[in-house]
Amino acid sequence: MPFQFNLNKQDAGTSARLGEMITPHGVVRTPAFMPVGTQGTVKSMLPEEIKNCGAEIILSNTYHLYLRPGHETVKKLGGLHRFMNWPYPILTDSGGFQIYSLGALRKITSDGVMFRSHIDGSRHFLTPQKAIEIQEALAADIMMCLDECTPYPATFTQTEESLKLTVKWAKLCKSALTNNHQALFGIIQGGSYPELRRQAAEQITSLCFDGYALGGVSVGEPKEIMYKITDSITPLLPADKPRYLMGVGTPEDIVFAVSCGIDMFDCVIPTRCARHGLLFTNKENVVIKNARWREDNNPLDETCDCYTCRNYSRAYLRHLYVAGEILAMILNTIHNIRHYMRLMENIKMAISENHFEEFKKKFFNK
Repeated sequence: MPFQFNLNKQDAGTSARLGEMITPHGVVRTPAFMPVGTQGTVKSMLPEEIKNCGAEIILSNTYHLYLRPGHETVKKLGGLHRFMNWPYPILTDSGGFQIYSLGALRKITSDGVMFRSHIDGSRHFLTPQKAIEIQEALAADIMMCLDECTPYPATFTQTEESLKLTVKWAKLCKSALTNNHQALFGIIQGGSYPELRRQAAEQITSLCFDGYALGGVSVGEPKEIMYKITDSITPLLPADKPRYLMGVGTPEDIVFAVSCGIDMFDCVIPTRCARHGLLFTNKENVVIKNARWREDNNPLDETCDCYTCRNYSRAYLRHLYVAGEILAMILNTIHNIRHYMRLMENIKMAISENHFEEFKKKFFNK
């Protein structure tokens, strides 16, 4: 079944919209948040728990799975869905951001990126064609083009040269495709320069990908720059294709970006914060190790319907965390993932009822 995106509704007062992505492994209702399963697992979560929290799609990482256990191994064992026992949609990123993060361990050329593995120091060369080969072997429902993630800050000239490379690689990625049932998304770079972002949007959308992503945000730039990019460039992306804001973000980032017309998000924030004891609620964020929760018999969030809040008190969660118990990470992650999924459900409901602008104002006031 080829990938398909249906735009079902747009909010009356904003650019927020409802849609659905139809993939070989199921339908994803948008706006959607993708929990991050970097190495073929969302840390401390069983696949059944992820689904019970309301997630319809997860993200896995091409770079990490290429290095370990290897894309050929995953292919031999039936593809990533079977390998990790997640029978629902999967998006794989290209590995570009992870290689960008390697710093001195990588060297960028016009043909690809030479890098050393963070695991054993072995040398590898990732080309756009190789990125597609890996993702096709993993059998992801949605694949991402290899791009060069521009750092912040960077000069106009540096950013312009980086963008030329991203556009070149996007063309090579598309030409490397060998099937029509895996979707491929192009990535809009251009750093913090509006002119280059507009140029990128024009050049990448002309290549007719299945969807489009705003990349190179959340790389150290002030949040107001990320918001400005999102607000100004999203309308330039085709309305009949999904729009993805990569690596974002906090609940407030998501609400803002949805109002600009963004459909897809991913971020490690809910899972990473959970492992470090920072828990999201509808009233205040809870640092669970704090002594104030030692004898608190209330659930973490009285409005939350997750397994953690239905069964355990703040006092117990604090005890587990302070004691270093593995169950602390499990219960905390269940809650934070469910909190994000409930946010997405509330966003979709507000759009469907044509009062997203009111929802947004109440959210930020709260």
